[in-house]
Amino acid sequence: MDSSDFTESMLDQLPMERFWDIPLYQWDGFWYRSYHLQATMALRSQYIARDDDIILASPMKTGTTWLKALCFSILQKDGNAARLNGETVGKTEEDDPRHIRDPLVDNHPAVYVQTLEVQVFTAKPPPDVSAMESPRLFHTHLPYTALPDSIKTSNCKLVYITRNPKDTLVSMWHFFNTLRTPEQGPYPFEQAFESFINGVSHFGPFFDHVLQYWDQSLKSPNKILFLKYEDLKKDPKGEVKKLASFLGKPFNNEKEVEDVIWRCSLERLKNLEVNKNGIDPWVGMQNSAFFRSGIVGDWKNIMSKELSERLDQITRQKFKDSGLHLEI
Repeated sequence: MDSSDFTESMLDQLPMERFWDIPLYQWDGFWYRSYHLQATMALRSQYIARDDDIILASPMKTGTTWLKALCFSILQKDGNAARLNGETVGKTEEDDPRHIRDPLVDNHPAVYVQTLEVQVFTAKPPPDVSAMESPRLFHTHLPYTALPDSIKTSNCKLVYITRNPKDTLVSMWHFFNTLRTPEQGPYPFEQAFESFINGVSHFGPFFDHVLQYWDQSLKSPNKILFLKYEDLKKDPKGEVKKLASFLGKPFNNEKEVEDVIWRCSLERLKNLEVNKNGIDPWVGMQNSAFFRSGIVGDWKNIMSKELSERLDQITRQKFKDSGLHLEI
C-alpha cells in the first residue's frame, strides 16, 4: 500500500485482530487503528521535516506525557516553546522561576506537543504544518520504519522513550479500562497479556518498536536520544540535563533544572485543574487518564508470578544480543 493512495476499502486487504474489542489492522509488520493508519499515510506523503524539527517518539504508555511536558518546558525556559503556541510568558518581579507563567497550567501537554498520527493528521483537512514557525515540536507513536523519509534523512532530532514491558502493559490495561462502563468492568488482564506478547496492540509489537529505535540510536547517536522511563525516575536531574543538552538548550544553573523537574512532575501535573477535570478533544478521554501512579514496578499489583516469568523470558529472548537492557 503506497503512502499516497490509502482508502478505507484497502483495510479489507490487511490482517485484522482485536485488542480490547478494538479492530487493529496490520501494515508493514505493525498494528494500527484504521484512522491512525489513514493519518499515517497522509503524514508520510505530506510531512517535510526541517533540520531544526524535534520529534518525540514512544510506544504507548511508556512516559509519553511526561516527555512532552519536559521537552516543552525545556524549550519554553528561553521563550521558544511559548512562541510555538503564540503565547507570551513573562516573569513577575519575583526571582523564583516558579512564578513564571506556566502554559501547562492552562492545557494538557498534548495541546502543546501534538501527536502526528493521532491529532495533527487526523484533522479534516490536516493543518498546513509547513506554515508553522520553527522550531516545530511534535510526537509520534509510529515505529521508525513508518516515519516519513524526510525525518530520517534530515538533521532533525528524535527523542525516544520506552519503559519496562510489564509496567507498559499494566499502564495500558488501566488506561484502556477507562473507556469501559461500570457494567462491563475491567477487561480481562490475561486476554490483554496474550494480545501484548503476540504483538497485537496499538503501534505494536512493543519489542520490535523498541528495537527499531534502539538500533537507529546506536547508528546515529547525535540524531536519536534513547531514554528509559526508569532512568528518568532514578536520576531525573541527570537525565533531564542530558535531554536539554541533546535539544541544544542546556541549563544555565541547577535552579533551572529543578524548576523544569518540578513543573513536569507527575504529582504537580495530575493535580492541576485542567488535568483533573479536562477532556482530551481528540480521543474523548478524561485528561486524568493520562496521569495515574507513574510507579516503577506497579505491575506487581496486577500481574501473577507465572505471567511475570513468561514476560521476562520473552523480554530476554527479544533483546538477546541487542545490547539493550530494560528492567524486568
